[in-house]
Amino acid sequence: MNTEFIFADRQLSLIRYPEKHQHVSLQAWDSADELAIEHIETLMNEDEVAITRDNPLMLFNDDFGALGCWFSHLSPIWVSDSYIATRSLSENLKNNGLTQNTPESQTDTSCSPLPTLPVRTLTSVQSMSFVPDHKPSIILLKVPRALALLEQQLIDIQNYISPNTRVIATGKIKTITKSVLGLFEKYIGSTTTSLAKKKSRLVFATPSPTIQQASSPYPTRWQCKGTMGQTITLDNLANVFSRQSLDIGARIMLEHMTISANDVVVDLGCGNGVLGVNALALAPTCRVIFVDESFMALESARLNVLNNFPDKIAQCEFVASNCMEALLSQKPRPAVTKVLCNPPFHQQNTITDHIAWQMFSDAREILVKSGHLVVVGNRHLDYHIKLKKLFGGAKVLASDKKFVILGTAKR
Repeated sequence: MNTEFIFADRQLSLIRYPEKHQHVSLQAWDSADELAIEHIETLMNEDEVAITRDNPLMLFNDDFGALGCWFSHLSPIWVSDSYIATRSLSENLKNNGLTQNTPESQTDTSCSPLPTLPVRTLTSVQSMSFVPDHKPSIILLKVPRALALLEQQLIDIQNYISPNTRVIATGKIKTITKSVLGLFEKYIGSTTTSLAKKKSRLVFATPSPTIQQASSPYPTRWQCKGTMGQTITLDNLANVFSRQSLDIGARIMLEHMTISANDVVVDLGCGNGVLGVNALALAPTCRVIFVDESFMALESARLNVLNNFPDKIAQCEFVASNCMEALLSQKPRPAVTKVLCNPPFHQQNTITDHIAWQMFSDAREILVKSGHLVVVGNRHLDYHIKLKKLFGGAKVLASDKKFVILGTAKR
């Protein structure tokens, strides 16, 4: 695997967290990072812009910390909705000797800024209420996979910018669509793009004084039916998977869920938390641990417990984690009896099955003896093969033409 980022006479060792699960064909930076670095370094070298403590650099959606490491000497404000990105940044800063105070792992969605030097980290949830004391000189965004997240961030950015702020985005050509450019035009101002280089390009948006501060359309709210036919009300912040409606995998899982009164349930990769909320409906005395690597997902899940079962919030825990490593490191570990899992099969824009494999492995480790893992997924993903290797087998609990629910127990 390639972990040595060599660019413009500098070399950094960069990994995708967790390093032990990094796929040999993937690396922690891309040509969009290189293009942004080259442009900002040119601006500074030609004295076209001054980045100072009073007029800082803000970085959004830095996938694995490459930009945060490169510009660490400028004490940027670093914003991400990803726990894995935050841990990647922390590890990469430490491994390159760039700081004595790396960002701490964040296990909640509190909205107070977390100042650390030389990188000050904020989650996307925090950035909604965070306004810096001084206006940024440059705001650099990597174009995220979810248009809704970009929209929320551009609305947030309206609070931060001055007429002199340079708003720059970077991404692969395929991610910089008309819809993306339209959002910059709508919320920031006149927008242009650079020429393409190594299949990436830059976006330049000039702040317009005629654009008024927008109100956020997020969270979006809708309702669905639970296992027993009860109505569940769901709030969805901008970066939540299947934000506009119930995804098909969750729908078939809801139709076939069973929860017992004494279960300790993990809703793994919880998204808006619909499975965990339904567990509370099925067994009001159960305990539910919501786990996701998205801070917006965890905040959505918390809101949805409050929306539907406010008296059950003390029975719930909301944990930011790479799969279940945060729970596995707890002492004592929770006595988990059931894990519900609708695994993702992509990381940012990369199709991958390593996340599902780690989720299943972590579930096997954390479940008590005879505890159950219940998985829903597309038929073509062949999860039964992975489960057979780890658990010795799996039963088909339900299926349709596209999806299958598999159940297995720890022996």
